[in-house]
Amino acid sequence: MTSTAAPLPDAARDNWVDRHAPAALRPWLKLGRFDRPAGIWLLMLPGWQGVALGDALAGRWPDARLLALIALGATAMRTAGCAFNDIVDRDVDAQVARTAGRPVASGQIPVKGAWAFLVGLSLLAFCILLTMNLSAILLGVASLGLVAAYPFMKRITWWPQAWLGLTFNWGALLGYAAVQGRLGWPAAALYASGVFWTLGYDTIYALQDIEDDALAGIKSSARRLGPQVRRGVAVFYALASALAVGLTVASPWSLLLALGFAAHLAWQVRRLQPDDAPLALRLFKSNREAGLLLFAAVALTALRR
Repeated sequence: MTSTAAPLPDAARDNWVDRHAPAALRPWLKLGRFDRPAGIWLLMLPGWQGVALGDALAGRWPDARLLALIALGATAMRTAGCAFNDIVDRDVDAQVARTAGRPVASGQIPVKGAWAFLVGLSLLAFCILLTMNLSAILLGVASLGLVAAYPFMKRITWWPQAWLGLTFNWGALLGYAAVQGRLGWPAAALYASGVFWTLGYDTIYALQDIEDDALAGIKSSARRLGPQVRRGVAVFYALASALAVGLTVASPWSLLLALGFAAHLAWQVRRLQPDDAPLALRLFKSNREAGLLLFAAVALTALRR
């Protein structure tokens, strides 16, 4: 059994879980990735962007109540999703250096305990969802199919990162519908931008495991692209940027921030070194700032109304 004392490889060495949380709680907090909160941000931000877009089309600033609900719901769903992923992947995780210390793979948390954790967080997320309108509730329920299928995609397709994009950015549709009560082409454009954005940043993330994944027979876009990985990420990011700029072009201030989002993605491509795993992790984590730039850009489109 792996000790709970040392931070996991993709967590910051000074993360708050390892520094401050009681030892008995650390495996559970690590199961939910609270020592690595980048994923919570990346699940939450598309939902915030969807709310901002829906409100901006009505000439309003983003609804603070909806932003708070989406933050709580994204945290609960990200935590539950990580537990499900770790249950399904526990045997594979044990073969990969970066994931071998995860609580389920290392035996710190029993599978039954992880299932109970998952169910509890899922119920919390559902209760949060019920505070929204019917369109948002139906979209939230529909997302469960994407969430349930994701851990198996790396065994089926070379593009599990694309499936993650479909899953992680569902919040853009939900957030927009929570404001507007329906979907529309702006929500679809935001969703498509997010899918390409996720495909790019998760391909970067997958570079950390490319050798272990090959040994374990796990597929990924990083392995599929091989020596063309930088070019592939550049194409994904270019598509994400073009769609984002198209949504914000009517307002000069929002356009400026959307161009900042595009510049941030271009900077990642320029810095990317496929054989440098620590750099890949740093670039992946920087997408929190990229997502916040796009959220601000979309929110500022309210000024054109």
